[in-house]
Amino acid sequence: MNVGLMNIRHMSRSISALAVLLAFACGLQAQQKKRVAVMNFDYATVMSSVQAVFGTNQDIGKGIADMLVDRLVNDGVYSVIERKQIDKILAEQNFSNSDRADPATAAKIGHILGLDAIIIGSITQFGRDDKSTNIGGGAIGNVTGRFGVGGVHKSQATAVVQVTGRMIDTNTAEILASCPGMGQSSRSGTGLLGGGGSVYGPEAGAGINMTSSNFGATILGEATNKAVTQLAQGLEAKAASMPTVVVSIYGMVADASPDGTLIVNVGSTAGVKVGDVLNVKRHVRDVKDPSTGKVLRSVDDPIGTVTITEVDADSSTGTYSGNGAPHVKDVVTSR
Repeated sequence: MNVGLMNIRHMSRSISALAVLLAFACGLQAQQKKRVAVMNFDYATVMSSVQAVFGTNQDIGKGIADMLVDRLVNDGVYSVIERKQIDKILAEQNFSNSDRADPATAAKIGHILGLDAIIIGSITQFGRDDKSTNIGGGAIGNVTGRFGVGGVHKSQATAVVQVTGRMIDTNTAEILASCPGMGQSSRSGTGLLGGGGSVYGPEAGAGINMTSSNFGATILGEATNKAVTQLAQGLEAKAASMPTVVVSIYGMVADASPDGTLIVNVGSTAGVKVGDVLNVKRHVRDVKDPSTGKVLRSVDDPIGTVTITEVDADSSTGTYSGNGAPHVKDVVTSR
């Protein structure tokens, strides 16, 4: 055989093997991503500063949480759940804004959602530094109507933002990590909100979107971005040291449709997540201790699997695949 042809075939096999290995590694990495969510940050300690900057109260805790979600999603270290899932649980459980920084409350929400961890945080500084003589543009928004003017100053405005994020174990409410974030930005000839374009009307910030390019172009936006970026990097550095939670799921088929849709009687409270593939088994018999009558183990025959497509607190819906037809009361397990 031609030596060159042999080398080409050998190289082709090597490339194919490498491609399979890379695909497996990528799949394994995706499976190992920890699932997290971000609660709105608490900003009670800086509320007066917020009102001075914008001329009215702003939920900067939600704004910074949204910015952090964007960073974590784009960096890809964690699997971050959608905000609407948290909002749904908050409404169902009737949680208030005062619960934002409470680890026990956060852990409960995270457990319901089947998360590995949930992130809460506090904003400890937001606005001008103590040496500056600037005031926020919001306070004079009624007069100027422009972000670009944005504040009264003598020579140079300096914005400082400090935040602290804490990662909470959803099973124990233990603080797994606490990371700071600080950002500072200075600019001559402008105020804290200078350079950001048009203000949102006479409310002077009542509709501020902190993830917008308008806010990001201001020195306060620059400082906030730096603080959130530093916080995200700190939280991502903790990913490898987070404990791996092994969830054992055991439930039953509650409804079996002819089209292969199953409803099972376990949901996010039990640790079920969208995308999980659970085993469907049929109970055959119980093995009992002959002296006490105690059930030692159950004997089940595997008949297929169900891939979970929808989850609420106490039930899940999925698509069945297997040889036998599933029945109500068939066993559903993670093993």
